[in-house]
Amino acid sequence: MNNKALIIITGAIVGVLAVLLVKLGNPQNMGVCIACFLRDISGALGLHQVNTVQYIRPEILGLVIGAFATAVVTRDFRVWGGSSTFTRFILGFFVMFGMLVFLGCPLRMILRMSAGDLNALVGLLGLVAGVALGAVFLRKGFTLGQAVIQNKSNGYMFPAIILVLLILLLTAPAFIFFSQQGPGSMHAPLAVSLGAGIVAGVLAQRTRLCLIGGIRDLILFKELYMLYGFIAIFVVALVGNLVVGNFNLGLAGQPIAHNDGVWNFLGMVLAGFGSVLLGGCPLRQLISASEGNTDSAVTIAGLLAGAAFAHNFGLAASAKGVPVPGQVAVVIGLIVVGAIAFWNVYFNLKTRKTSRREVTYDGGNKGCEGPGLS
Repeated sequence: MNNKALIIITGAIVGVLAVLLVKLGNPQNMGVCIACFLRDISGALGLHQVNTVQYIRPEILGLVIGAFATAVVTRDFRVWGGSSTFTRFILGFFVMFGMLVFLGCPLRMILRMSAGDLNALVGLLGLVAGVALGAVFLRKGFTLGQAVIQNKSNGYMFPAIILVLLILLLTAPAFIFFSQQGPGSMHAPLAVSLGAGIVAGVLAQRTRLCLIGGIRDLILFKELYMLYGFIAIFVVALVGNLVVGNFNLGLAGQPIAHNDGVWNFLGMVLAGFGSVLLGGCPLRQLISASEGNTDSAVTIAGLLAGAAFAHNFGLAASAKGVPVPGQVAVVIGLIVVGAIAFWNVYFNLKTRKTSRREVTYDGGNKGCEGPGLS
């Protein structure tokens, strides 16, 4: 089977699973949402106290378990990291603000569109704009640096934490918080959710499924490979929603969504801008962390911290709209991510110029000319 066929099949299966999960109890238009589900996990651990969004989502655990097992079996598991670690945490922190103002990650955005939510189309335009903005900096030389091989024990820590979360989910100790109302209380049966996550994790690991990467590759290289998967998700989920009666075309009255177009757009600009600098969307970060990438694991920590902060300080949107603190947070996030991108490019260029001068000064030996020396 060629790569194109595999990623289309992957998208089709994810689309079916998303519709099934909603039918069996997940919140409407939220069969799978990495941002929302990480937010729920942060609440379950007591990192925020909004009692309507607290639950250890089995889909997230399954994604990691499936991807980790597949990476080990296929020998894709290798432990590396140490590339601008703290910068990745900060980017993940602010990316989550954008997604919680929009109310969804790129995957949920596609699922919302497949259920007729036109607010998600506004979000898609913002996401494309954000990725395009990030692509400008990529062309100018933005890089988070070279990761290095690390002690293998580091790579097992993230899957180990997921295993602990699974134990906590199964045992439900008193210090774990589970919502009794609201979206956090709505979920498909545990076995179905965990199984769906495992299947999606296996397939995502093999295909590198990532909407941010797909848009980036289209802009930079005119490559459509990864977008085929999301087109398949949309088409299959659209058909599924029509079949089960979960299709409602329009802007108003959409479940767990608001129709403030400006902030839907700007929230996803921030999400797209930060994610393309990170090298992938939250789904891709989860899968990469499962493969031993400790930098991606730090990014997930940043996303969790951002979710907790957003809900503790009232930044996240709701069906009523986007609160003023959330609007301010998006603007600050755009400034911070823009500053990170600008100064990264600036200092990279300065370093290259300094290196050229040093090579030229070191005797002017024609035999010492290195890469980039003019």
